[in-house]
Amino acid sequence: MTHVWSPLMADFEVAAPTSADAFARLAIELHDAPSVEETVDAVVQFALQALNCMYAGVTLSTRGQQPEVAAVTDPVVSDVYGLQISSNSGPLITALRDRATVLIRDTHTDDRWPIWAEKVARLGVRSVLDVPLTTGETGRATVGVMGLYSAEPDAFSEDDEAIAHILARHASVAVASARHEETMSQAVDARKLVGQAMGILMERFDVDGDRAFAILKRYSQDTNTKLRDVAQQLIDTRKLPH
Repeated sequence: MTHVWSPLMADFEVAAPTSADAFARLAIELHDAPSVEETVDAVVQFALQALNCMYAGVTLSTRGQQPEVAAVTDPVVSDVYGLQISSNSGPLITALRDRATVLIRDTHTDDRWPIWAEKVARLGVRSVLDVPLTTGETGRATVGVMGLYSAEPDAFSEDDEAIAHILARHASVAVASARHEETMSQAVDARKLVGQAMGILMERFDVDGDRAFAILKRYSQDTNTKLRDVAQQLIDTRKLPH
């Protein structure tokens, strides 16, 4: 998806974006963001204001799956990400795997990922800075990666890198917190669904709660379907999956 502007960033356009005050306000905005999507939107829009980049994006790590493209400021970033995700190679993949910042000063001359670099250069991207989003005191858990891009070679200075790392720390905590809140909300919803489905089974088949839960669990295992999905189907159709 492409997000060009976010209302969460309105306050940042009137002040120097790298000031301590701006980062303090960013922390508040990230804390108040109601979802992961709005959290990463705020991060990439702030990156455009605070850093010497033309484009920005955030990818999030997922368990046992490909990285998820969570926010981009321009379609070109989606292309840059897609080339790496499809081949499982590139600075994004390295930053995720090694939890290390990757700087490409010029895609015309960098030889670490030559095929990818050549394609990205054709898209007009010359400089790349990928910063991992990590949590924990030792950065053991990788939440995702923030990517910064410029059409100019050697666009990112040491100051840009320092600011990017500060932004990444704010983003890491905010995204992890937003994900946790969404997970907890989904868990509550799942419990409600399972409870409703159990009530239906208890009334229809005159069984107790333990037996009703066992029936749902068996159908979940037999059909290789999540328990909440079995419950939802029973609620919607009043029938168990085949």
